[in-house]
Amino acid sequence: MSKFIVYPAVSSKQLGFYIDSARCSGCKACQVACKDKNNLDVGRKFRRVYEITGGGYTRNPKGALINNVFAYTLSISCNHCDDPICVKNCPTTAMHKREGDGIVMVDTDKCVGCGACAWSCPYGAPQMNPETKQMSKCDFCIDLQQKGEQPVCVATCPLGAIQFGPINELRERYGDLDYVTGLPSPEITHPNLVINPHQGANNDGINNKGERK
Repeated sequence: MSKFIVYPAVSSKQLGFYIDSARCSGCKACQVACKDKNNLDVGRKFRRVYEITGGGYTRNPKGALINNVFAYTLSISCNHCDDPICVKNCPTTAMHKREGDGIVMVDTDKCVGCGACAWSCPYGAPQMNPETKQMSKCDFCIDLQQKGEQPVCVATCPLGAIQFGPINELRERYGDLDYVTGLPSPEITHPNLVINPHQGANNDGINNKGERK
């Protein structure tokens, strides 16, 4: 069992991700780079690129067909939430949110592999490591950040569709939309996530707080 490494905070502010779904081509370079960097086994993915489709055809009052079909890709990992339900439901405090940068991490010195965090997380972030029988997840590439480098998903995206930084700065720059179809309501965990939606994205009448309009 590997010893849990305690890294100092890399920021005095909560970190988060900006996902430009309008730019995302679905190439999955971020997903593959994350798997390689973390040496993940088949089926375990800390960052996942979802292909989201929906909608259909309706008719206007005159009987003409209206096309509201949508399709887009969306790259999602752990959102290092303000109110992480994985932390709330961890019985050993192994899953914890760091002070300062707010990164949610797993203390492998405490984790018993019960899976409560995985069952709780609406984003599917915590995942079982089949070798250690403990939980694992995105740690925001804290080892790279300690060296002044970017998280591997950010550095690898060929279109610059993933950015990171203090979430308040990302929200000031890009807005505060944190929900599109395919994601759970942000009211559950308050994710540190900003999304620029694809032109085909559909929010099904839900506002940017995950509430019905």
